[in-house]
Amino acid sequence: MVVSVLEEMRIRSLGVIDDAVVELSPGFTAVTGETGAGKTMVVTSLGLLLGGRADAALVRIGARSAVVEGRLALPPDAPVLTRAEEAGAELDDGTLLISRTVSAEGRSRAHLGGRSVPVGLLAELADELVAVHGQTDQQGLLKPGRQRQALDRYAGEAVSVPLAAYGEAYRRLRKVVAELDEITTRARERAQEADLLRFGLEEISAVEPLPGEDAELAAEAERLGHAEALAAAAATGHTALAGNPEDLESADASTLVSGAQRALEAVRSHDPRLAALADRLGEVAILLGDVAGELAGYADDLDADPLRLAAVEERRAALTQLTRKYGEDIDAVLAWAEQSAARLAELDNDDDRITELTAERDAVRAELGALAQRLTQARRDSAQRFAEDVTTELASLAMPHARVSFDIRDTEVAPDGDGIEVDGRFLAYGPTGVDEVELLLAPHSGAPPRPIAKGASGGELSRVMLAVEVVFAGSDPVPTYLFDEVDAGVGGKAAVEVGRRLARLARSAQVVVVTHLPQVAAFADRQLLVEKTNDGSVTRSGVKVLEGEERVRELSRMLAGQEDSESARAHAEELLAAAHGEGRL
Repeated sequence: MVVSVLEEMRIRSLGVIDDAVVELSPGFTAVTGETGAGKTMVVTSLGLLLGGRADAALVRIGARSAVVEGRLALPPDAPVLTRAEEAGAELDDGTLLISRTVSAEGRSRAHLGGRSVPVGLLAELADELVAVHGQTDQQGLLKPGRQRQALDRYAGEAVSVPLAAYGEAYRRLRKVVAELDEITTRARERAQEADLLRFGLEEISAVEPLPGEDAELAAEAERLGHAEALAAAAATGHTALAGNPEDLESADASTLVSGAQRALEAVRSHDPRLAALADRLGEVAILLGDVAGELAGYADDLDADPLRLAAVEERRAALTQLTRKYGEDIDAVLAWAEQSAARLAELDNDDDRITELTAERDAVRAELGALAQRLTQARRDSAQRFAEDVTTELASLAMPHARVSFDIRDTEVAPDGDGIEVDGRFLAYGPTGVDEVELLLAPHSGAPPRPIAKGASGGELSRVMLAVEVVFAGSDPVPTYLFDEVDAGVGGKAAVEVGRRLARLARSAQVVVVTHLPQVAAFADRQLLVEKTNDGSVTRSGVKVLEGEERVRELSRMLAGQEDSESARAHAEELLAAAHGEGRL
């Protein structure tokens, strides 16, 4: 099976690293070097490529920014490829280029396949690409919540399917309970709100306003208040246009325009320009007649009734009382009334709604109880297999008598408390079920199982975590595993077994290990040495692939602290020969 492989990382101005290239093996790569040489920067760099938190303190002193670039080889059917292409990323000869830049001011930028992308997208892709484990991950494994997550991850669909259904029902229940609590605990406030709404609706109903009525009445009041002036203006305009019947000698606009038109009509045949002007004067005469007629009608229709004006002003005062309280105009008042009527219906329906919500709450609780029981059973079934698989792996890690088990328990609550009924018992519950999951370890025969936080030493915890990851590799694999000194606290034969198990894991995935143990490094397909220059920095030549004599010298240093120790060299060669005999070199 073709898997995704991180082929190379280039690191610039990050911590002690000035400019270095890390070339990784498709199988097992061991990163070694003196304490403080910068090995951990390899882990930090990969963390940045995977969307980890940017920190300005990581930028090398004097540099403007730190840059990490990675080249990832992806098979055509890789799930992350689709997501990357959706973001506009382009593949370069079958490889995906990832880049992360952190400025000295702490600003961060990410690029994927030549396109600028949110840093969160890198973190999203990381879940499908790399599993990173270090000392902090060991501490995380001590938390029951993480142990439950590990069990659920191992169980796969047997747990994920009921857990998804449970989660959906849990969210529904929380929503129903919140609404029910809101109605019951705020009963007095809701009653007061209903009274205020009812008063406002009654006040509006008593006036019975119509849409746009306030604007129409304002225009009418303006007209009625100036009726005499309007009538006089209309009469004057009509006289000017149509003449005064009582003064036949007076000149008016219509008569003058008609006379001008007749004059032009008499000579129109001699010049087309005058003919056109004569036509236009005919149009003017018609327009003047229309306006004169409308002015006469306006004057006849004008109502100067003082009683009507008083009625309009009284109506406007009533509307103004509404707009002062409920909206800037009558249309806004009517909109408030519509919304308030809906809200009042909701508030007046509280008793019915409480009955409805109570029934829904009880039904969802019953559904949640059934799902919780199914979830618990799936976890118990998977826990037994998971524990057996991890126990088997521990036997391969020099812990032949260790036994791993899970304690899956719950907490009973009072029947009238906030619990759900599961198989006749009322239990406390949360978003992931009713189960409290804890990983137990009996490190040797006769030892009682104890929580790994109390029953495992540092070295034992490292091996338990490695065993868990190896089990995951068979059930929920990721293409690349990065271990940052998970062999801490391990030595001797146990270290050899850790190296052998990592090599076995590398048969199905890419494995990168930052280690100080020669027993582990000897099993690697490729060993990288990180070393500083005299000025304390790591340059391009400071991360190199060790082969032949160079690898023996580094293993000798790791064994005895002296590269030229004959006994250390002999032991180093023996380690390499043993690994070579197992088909690793």
